[in-house]
Amino acid sequence: MSRIAESELILNNDGSIYHLNLLPEDIAPTIITVGDPDRVAEVSRYFDSIEIKKGKREFVTHTGHLNGKRISVISTGIGTDNIDIVFNELDALVNIDFENRRAKPSLQSLDIIRIGTSGSIQKHIPVDDFLISEYAVGFDGLLHFYDSISVQHQDIQTALVKHTSWAAEKSVPYVVKYSKALAGKLISEDIHLGFTATNPGFYGPQSRKLRLDMQDESLNDKLASFDFNGLKLTNLEMETAGIYGLAALLGHKAVSMNCILANRATGTFSKHPQKSTQQLIEYTLEKLTKD
Repeated sequence: MSRIAESELILNNDGSIYHLNLLPEDIAPTIITVGDPDRVAEVSRYFDSIEIKKGKREFVTHTGHLNGKRISVISTGIGTDNIDIVFNELDALVNIDFENRRAKPSLQSLDIIRIGTSGSIQKHIPVDDFLISEYAVGFDGLLHFYDSISVQHQDIQTALVKHTSWAAEKSVPYVVKYSKALAGKLISEDIHLGFTATNPGFYGPQSRKLRLDMQDESLNDKLASFDFNGLKLTNLEMETAGIYGLAALLGHKAVSMNCILANRATGTFSKHPQKSTQQLIEYTLEKLTKD
């Protein structure tokens, strides 16, 4: 591979990667991502020790140890635009030699687990339940900027476009899958297995109507009724498809853990969202560090 130009791989004066403000030695092989910077400390408070605390903009990182396992927790902010930054820079930290600006001859695969909140579109998945995204569909268009056909499930995409009468003016949906190997450490009978829709916004893109009309007022109903050989859409959020797509392209393992705070089908919202989210954090850490 040719040398990567300064305009493409941007480093700070201390040699850290531009947005994350991290050095290669600052991150662990197992990484938890959260959206909210304040949630980083809600995860790392369970660590036996914390060796690194760094931050820049919305990207806050704590690295430490729990039960003998080194773990990093990083806030991404909201949306797949931020996921694009975080995942490319995490990969650069482990797979690019910053001195000679070339990809390393031997590449490292990270285990990346998103712990986030989500809204169900199926009545049988109530608030305060947990869900692992087996598949995710991105409505944001991010993956189409990369040579990504190899990781897309085009048969599902085509069926979804047809079922929803998807507007040509919108980005073409892309469907990607989790790491089954990593998910095997996290699945239990207490967890729903789902098909997650990743949206480029919280209001209109998720059919929340305040004062603006929707392009398709029945989109959520169409999504909820989609069925591809028994595979049904279960929940809405804003990062998972970008995570799965970039992780697959870069050779990392990724799983998205969702705490269901809203049920759009029943119009309900969790009475104790912070408690439920904390329980998902505890569940995930216990599974990750279990021998």
